[in-house]
Order: sequence, then structure tokens, then C-alpha cells
Amino acid sequence: MKGFGLFLACLLCICKKGLQSNGWSIQVPSDATGEIGKAVVLPCTFTHPHKTYDRTLTAIWRIKEPYDGMVVFKCVTHSLSDLCKTAVSYKNKYKLIGNPRHNNLSIKIDNLTWSDSNRYFCRVEFSGDLHDKYESRTGIRLHLIAAPRIVNITIGSNQDRTFRAQCTAEGEPLPSLTWTGPLFSNATSVTSLNHQITKELHYLTHDGKYTCTAVNSHGRAEGAVYFYKFKAASGSLIVILMFVTLGIKVLVLLAILGIAVFWRAGHVTAQSRLSRQQAQDSTYENLDRRNNCGSQRLPTE
Repeated sequence: MKGFGLFLACLLCICKKGLQSNGWSIQVPSDATGEIGKAVVLPCTFTHPHKTYDRTLTAIWRIKEPYDGMVVFKCVTHSLSDLCKTAVSYKNKYKLIGNPRHNNLSIKIDNLTWSDSNRYFCRVEFSGDLHDKYESRTGIRLHLIAAPRIVNITIGSNQDRTFRAQCTAEGEPLPSLTWTGPLFSNATSVTSLNHQITKELHYLTHDGKYTCTAVNSHGRAEGAVYFYKFKAASGSLIVILMFVTLGIKVLVLLAILGIAVFWRAGHVTAQSRLSRQQAQDSTYENLDRRNNCGSQRLPTE
């Protein structure tokens, strides 16, 4: 067993010497942290066995797994004076901030979302020899943090016609939820999934404002709903409402009748005026005819 262990140690030593003599290495942190909605930088530097290199160089970043993972960023530079031109930038979120000619492949990811939580691997390729390529094997694990945010807050009804309040919040670390409001002894239940948590307040019994507060190590958020139960009116109030409604209808009817009578009276008056005017015009016409007849001269012999 000792001989076998010594053999393995020697083999490991030989492998290490081989890697060192190769001259390739990549330096990346094991973890990085970014905040939802903001940007994060993923650092990556490398060494290579060439003293100088002025041919085509390609920088690549992929996610999930090395060598076969999805490529989210890729740029190519063809000479020492040429900038690394972006060929791939998934959702236009990735930007090279390092200089590959200075052995720096660091990138920035903008507008972080929950889907960006992943493991990232950087890779450099020199054109020419097949072995002039190197990629990080362990990669960088990107962790996301977020202050609490109220996603949804509502009041709903149960099957037995009672009411409940529900509050959903998100954040990382997962926030704690607290309901406050009118004096109540309602039962609550909590469910969570990934970075979201929901707390339900069962069987609301008191009218008023109910507030949901979400808290984690990065901040707090609040949301509120108002609950008022419908209450049946008393008998006397119903009678009063009926009379008020009936009175309004009577007033509307009287107003309509008044308008109709006023309009009819105006119409009759207008007709009377027209008749008098026509009669007067007829009288003037007859007088003109008589005058004309009286003024005619008799023929002379």
C-alpha cells in the first residue's frame, strides 16, 4: 500500500510539473456576488507560454459547464492593434472590460436577473496550434442578492364565503413576512419557492387596513390592503331609502311634465301670432283692391 501511495504521489507530481511546464493557467475567483437589477464584474486573467503573440485571439465565456456549456460572450481580435470585436453577447448584457492582449478576459454583466444565477467559465484561444487553448475548469459561481420587494398583495374569498389576505414577496436571502392590522387572532400559513415567499392570513374578521412587511438583511418593503365587510341595512333605513328614491322619481316626472306643458304653450302662442299676421295681411290686400277700383276713370264720349 505504501508503494502504491508513493506511486500515486509521484504521478501527481509529474502531472503538476507537466502543467507548469505547459505555461498555461487561468486565475478566477470561485464565487462572485451581484445584486438584482445592477451590474457585476466577473474577473478572469490568464498566462500563456508565448513571449509575444500577435495573431488572432478569441475570448469566450460560457455557462453551466466547461467546454460544452452555452456561449454567452465571444469576441475576436486579429492583431495587437485591433480591438476585440464582439461576436456573441447574449441578450446584449455582456461586455468585455479586460484587454485580452494583456491577458485579461474580465467581463461585466448588466441588469442582473434571477436567471443570471449560474456558473461561468472563461476560455482563451490562440489561432494556430491545437493546444493553444485554455479554459477554466471550476468556473465562477455567481450568487445573487436582492432587497425585499412586494410582488402581490390581495384579499380573496374562501369556499365557505369567509375572506383571507395573501402577500407574496421576493428577495435574497428569502425575506420574512409579517402581517399587522386590526386586532385579530387569525391563523396564518407560509409557503416559499426559490426566492419568493407567500404568507396567507386566514378568516378576516375585523374591518380596516392590513399591512404586509417583508424584511431581509438588505432592506424592507411594505404593502397594504383595506378590508370592509358588507353589512345589511336596518329596516327603517331601507324605508327611508325607498322614499328618497320614490321622491327623486316624482321630481323627475314633474320636471318632464313641466317642460312638455311649457313647450306646448309656446307652440300654441306661435300659431296664434301666425294666424293674426295672416288675417292682417288679408285685410290690407282687400283695402288695396277697393282703392284701386274707386280710382278708375269713366270713359268720355
